[in-house]
Amino acid sequence: HAAPSFHLLLPFCFSFCLTETVMDTRTATAELGWISFPANGWEEVSGYDENLNTIRTYQVCNVFEPSQNNWLLTTYIDRRAAQRIYVEIRFTVRDCASIPSVLGSCKETFNLYYLETDRTVSEGIKGVEYWANAPFLKVDTIAADESFSQVDFGGRLMKVNTEVRSFGPLSKGRGFHLAFQDLGACMSLLAVRVFYKKCPSVVQNFAFFPETLTGAESTSLVIARGNCIPNAEEVDVPIKLYCNGDGEWMVPIGSCSCKAGYEPDNGNVCRACPQGTFKSSQGAGLCQQCPLNSRSTIEAATLCGCRNGYYRGDMDKPEDVCTSVPSAPRNVVSVVNQTSVSLEWHSPRDTGHRDDLSYNVLCRRCHSSERRACQPCDDSVVFVPGKRGLKETGVEISKLRAHTSYTFEIQAINGVSNKSPYPAQQLSINITTNQAAPSVVPIMHQVSSTSRSFSLSWPPPEQPNGIILDYEIRYYDKVEWDDEFLNSSVVQSEMPNVVLEGLRPGTSYVVQVRARTVAGYGAYSKEMLFQTLTDDEYKSELGQQLSLIAGSLVGGVCIVSLVAIAIICTRRRQLKESVYGDKLQQYNTGGGVKIYIDPFTYEDPNEAVREFAKEIDPSCVKIEEVIGSGEFGEVYKGRLKPVGKKEIPVAIKTLKVGYSERQRRDFLSEASIMGQFDQPNIIRLEGVVTKSRPTMIITEFMENGALDSFLRQNDGQFPVIQLVGMLRGIASGMRYLAEMSYVHRDLAARNILVNSNLVCKVSDFGLSRYLEEDTSDPTYTSSLGGKIPVRWTAPEAIAYRKFTSASDVWSYGIVTWEVMSYGERPYWDMSNQDVINAIEQDFRLPAPMDCPVVLHQLMLDCWQKDRNARPKFSDIVSMLDKMIRNPASLKAGINNVHPLLDRGAPDLSRVSSVEDWLAALKMTQYRDSFLGSGFTSLPLVTQITAEDLQKIGVSLAGHQKKILTSVQSMRHHIDDQSPTESV
Repeated sequence: HAAPSFHLLLPFCFSFCLTETVMDTRTATAELGWISFPANGWEEVSGYDENLNTIRTYQVCNVFEPSQNNWLLTTYIDRRAAQRIYVEIRFTVRDCASIPSVLGSCKETFNLYYLETDRTVSEGIKGVEYWANAPFLKVDTIAADESFSQVDFGGRLMKVNTEVRSFGPLSKGRGFHLAFQDLGACMSLLAVRVFYKKCPSVVQNFAFFPETLTGAESTSLVIARGNCIPNAEEVDVPIKLYCNGDGEWMVPIGSCSCKAGYEPDNGNVCRACPQGTFKSSQGAGLCQQCPLNSRSTIEAATLCGCRNGYYRGDMDKPEDVCTSVPSAPRNVVSVVNQTSVSLEWHSPRDTGHRDDLSYNVLCRRCHSSERRACQPCDDSVVFVPGKRGLKETGVEISKLRAHTSYTFEIQAINGVSNKSPYPAQQLSINITTNQAAPSVVPIMHQVSSTSRSFSLSWPPPEQPNGIILDYEIRYYDKVEWDDEFLNSSVVQSEMPNVVLEGLRPGTSYVVQVRARTVAGYGAYSKEMLFQTLTDDEYKSELGQQLSLIAGSLVGGVCIVSLVAIAIICTRRRQLKESVYGDKLQQYNTGGGVKIYIDPFTYEDPNEAVREFAKEIDPSCVKIEEVIGSGEFGEVYKGRLKPVGKKEIPVAIKTLKVGYSERQRRDFLSEASIMGQFDQPNIIRLEGVVTKSRPTMIITEFMENGALDSFLRQNDGQFPVIQLVGMLRGIASGMRYLAEMSYVHRDLAARNILVNSNLVCKVSDFGLSRYLEEDTSDPTYTSSLGGKIPVRWTAPEAIAYRKFTSASDVWSYGIVTWEVMSYGERPYWDMSNQDVINAIEQDFRLPAPMDCPVVLHQLMLDCWQKDRNARPKFSDIVSMLDKMIRNPASLKAGINNVHPLLDRGAPDLSRVSSVEDWLAALKMTQYRDSFLGSGFTSLPLVTQITAEDLQKIGVSLAGHQKKILTSVQSMRHHIDDQSPTESV
């Protein structure tokens, strides 16, 4: 058989991949020098390719001799750290059918082997024993797809076969040899190319990934970490690609995007914004032209600066135009009516190209003799609708002083007025009030009474409008006189009190009073009825007074003795109690059980308001400033001056204009609820205003506002025992509500108010409307047709709307966590659905930083799944009292755990497989995901990371934390085992 001639080499390549050649016989010009055995086996010959280039080939054709075993060993090949090698073989094979007389022993196949080694195999190895026992590893038996016969020499091209095989993993040496075994074929090795694959360097998602070698197996995935290209920043981390066995990139994870000031260009470059443009945020957006009245003089600008005299407001966006401050208001007109002034004006000519124009009215009181000696007006001056932030071009000002000069300055402001270095432009006007009589005396009181006289007193008018010269008192007998104005008697008094004498016994008199200044008399007060005693009543009262004096002398001795005994007993008891015991707020029901009555059970809701809430005269209420907004209107701080009592600060909830009857009923229902409560840790209702507008609910004023924001403002400022005292007050209030059979439903730190003495009081008794009405507040999430604060609500209340005092106890546990974490948001940034799923999987919030163990245990008790297992509020109060009396218990066992706490952690000593472990964690839904991703044994599971969990498909943050916590425990468990057990 003659050596076949070399014919055309077919091109070969892999798409979407990069290959690195480590040996290619097609480029050899000298002898290859491969080792062959035996000597009459493989033969090296020269040939030509299709371009008439000389190439070296090997051929063998001993088909007429029996028992062929011909070996051919290549030179040493350096693998260059590749773990998997590919071999491309181009060869021809003669058809055995075309060779007569050798049909039984001829072959059309050959075998491919490899040998890993660190050094070159010596050429002197030619013995039969070596080749019979050589440590070669077989790659494959290679057969020809097409063979040739003698008839193919008739001018046609011979068929060339191309086969590619791969082998690996390679790890035992720096290189290898290839070996070809012929067992009786007539063939030629035309070319052998040895290469490995790698994924090319690439820029994807604005991240650069370097060249990466493929893995040891064709199915291997090799992770390549990416780095953001210049002027790009991470969006999602980690940033990585996977290089598969074919040298192709796949499964991109994470990405980068161009920084602010840079825009994407062709998907792989972040180009700086040119001058005159800007880009304010990171992302895929393009650079924008600078807005009107702004400019950028540098490249990569993130914001265009405003030109001189132009500004951006605090709420303006970078892409908004720059605007200017308004000019002064125009054409002010004033109307003076005694001690009131009406001001109206025109809008400024220049509004600064903004639509948030408003006005401030500044009031200054000046001495008539010297205009420059002015000072701010008194707080008693009333501005309607207000003196700051006015949207309308007019204001009514009242309760000014009579005969006094005032200067009013009207400022026009907008959203950039606070940015300007110059004061707001304003329009000034000077006015002088007219003379005015005193205002009405609000009330009269009877100090004492006899059968012939009675003594009266009254407070001065709220607006005297000058010095009170005297008072005129008018009175008459209501029964005897038909025309009171003709038959009344009048007396004067220089003091705000009088004794009316010469009256008839047992008679009712109508009395009125008015004040006088140099401007004259004011109006009479409203008619009030006072009565003298009868002669018998007077004698009886006089006798009682004499008896009382005598009895007092005798009783005084007894009282002194009892006081002495009480002091001794009290001092003994105080010595036994903790120093903190005196500060505990005590609650005594006083006998009998008072039950809460739902105001919605009344056929007429107004009847409930009349029964449980006191009506307040609006003249006793003074509104001062807005402090917030409620569901139905604004909330104000104000002052309440009850009749005959000291003025007190109050909070005033108002009902907005245009309300429906149902809104008015719902608004007042909270007052009907609060009015039934009387306890130091429940917000106190002062009364309501329902007979005039606006409708108001008036409660005590709590200086420090809501508990959650108060704690955030004072983070870490209180000792633990003080926080426990605050919690004790909340529990005391909730105990009172539970004893009245009232369920709060919305117990949370935001609904606890704090006064100046750090006393906490439960407030906001209006959740019932959240369960019926729609609301945009994200705190309250729909559940079975209603709105529920998921993070604070017990699971049975979420699932079945089963609200009880036990569900309030669950909420109290969340409030305790809020207090000890200084107002941190429960469950952090988890979604409401994730919170529901986590609680169902027995997750509970961890102890906040530096939280005593006893307090966290109290939280866990409140979060028992079985509501009957939770403590009662009376039990909670007792627990907190013990902590306060024993402060040392609050210092032991500080807890610093931060991942979510799993109270149902599995017993790792009984876990023997991944399936058992997942079942113990109650996460069998991930079984197929774990096993399919290669985590088939517990030692493999102990190496798992958060990135692996995300890849597997565990997306819930709570589930990830639960699994990783268990994995950490499992590592400790395996480390504690003996070496034999570990193996």
